[in-house]
Amino acid sequence: MRGDRAFLGHPAGLGWLSFCELWERFSYYGMQTLLVLYLSNYLFLPENIGQVAGIHALRSAIENVTGPRSTQQLASIVFGLYAGLVYLTPIFGGLLADRLLGRTKTVVLGASLMALGHFLMAFEVFFLLALACLLLGVGCFKGNIAAQVGALYAPGDQRRASAFQIFMLAVQIAVILAPIVCGTLGEKVGWHWGFGAAGVGMVIGLFVYLAGRGWLPPETPRGANKAAEAEPRVPMSSRDKARFLLLVCLIPVLMLTIVGNQQFQNAFPLWSQKHMDMVLMGFEVPVTWLQAIDAFFSTATMLASLAFWRWWATKRREPDEVTKMALGALLAASAPALLVIASQMIAGTEQKVSIAWTMGYAFLNDLGFANILPVGLALYSRAAPRRMEGMFIGIYYLHLFIGNTFVGWLAGFLNEMSGTQFWALHAGLVAAAGVLLLAVKLVFGKVLEPEAQPAA
Repeated sequence: MRGDRAFLGHPAGLGWLSFCELWERFSYYGMQTLLVLYLSNYLFLPENIGQVAGIHALRSAIENVTGPRSTQQLASIVFGLYAGLVYLTPIFGGLLADRLLGRTKTVVLGASLMALGHFLMAFEVFFLLALACLLLGVGCFKGNIAAQVGALYAPGDQRRASAFQIFMLAVQIAVILAPIVCGTLGEKVGWHWGFGAAGVGMVIGLFVYLAGRGWLPPETPRGANKAAEAEPRVPMSSRDKARFLLLVCLIPVLMLTIVGNQQFQNAFPLWSQKHMDMVLMGFEVPVTWLQAIDAFFSTATMLASLAFWRWWATKRREPDEVTKMALGALLAASAPALLVIASQMIAGTEQKVSIAWTMGYAFLNDLGFANILPVGLALYSRAAPRRMEGMFIGIYYLHLFIGNTFVGWLAGFLNEMSGTQFWALHAGLVAAAGVLLLAVKLVFGKVLEPEAQPAA
């Protein structure tokens, strides 16, 4: 299977996994595109929030930590907690697959829970239950399907990094479609129509995964698992331990790399509602379509990044993963810096800015981000000790849990800071992460170098 090149020079299983991930991400981003607007503009308004079972207990818990929250601030924090927790639960999903169910059954369980959660979003009283189903479903699904991508390749196979970029490219296609389909239905027809469309997408993804099982990495037989557990475990080497510690310590740095990107789904649409002219040729563009603009540029820049590094590899040695992520973070920092200029224009003219600023923000952010998230996945997949791959992918997603939670808190300053201050803060945080990654490369680069593989 590892010598298979049936799908764009990669194993056929990569095609099935990527197509399944496309539909899963369609459902996820379809819901996420609507979520902060749904909460701010409808569900969390004083006349509606009482319909949600359990919301008063959740609000009290949040406000015991943060103090009183406005409708917008509460919506941003709940959005941030949800967007963060979907990257914490994969740790437990990885353990469930590694120790009990196996990856295939765990992925199927996750897809089923997510489909249920999306359909429950149609009922306001079940809002928190729906989020719980989605969180558990993503936990079972996300880390394990990514680990299956890594399992298609031998440890020294140089196609691994580009495989994860192709896998992420499927995500970008989904993010183009989701805001247009789910966002338009949610904003123009009814919120629950958009959430229902997301549920249909998840059901399609489940059927795709089941149809492609024959091309996926084989599961270890249950008897073999028991035999392996009876054998003494080979302890991690000192190099493995050093690598493990370093990758865990990198999590806070990786968290800072994403604050500009993740704010695109939280504070940016709320900022755009107030400060961006959304009328084009007499048509009022739905705010959710801004996510499609971002996804279009994300797809284009992912393709450009793939092409660039393939070209670079023909001329000279390709940089390691940490260097790529550092360069990506420094480039991504220019995106919120661009909104500093837009905010200064708004303050000077007291008029809304053009929707074209969304394109500039998306282009610069996505060009940098193409070399952060998928490259980080490749690094953590490669560096994982044997039989710990699922848990290691879950550890990698910790930076997204911490980052999204942090971004939800940062979004609360949207109405307390000027636009110039708000976006300058984000630019500074992302740039600082890029500098720290370069420092890690200089000081600890040898720890993360691939181990030499024995000759065949």
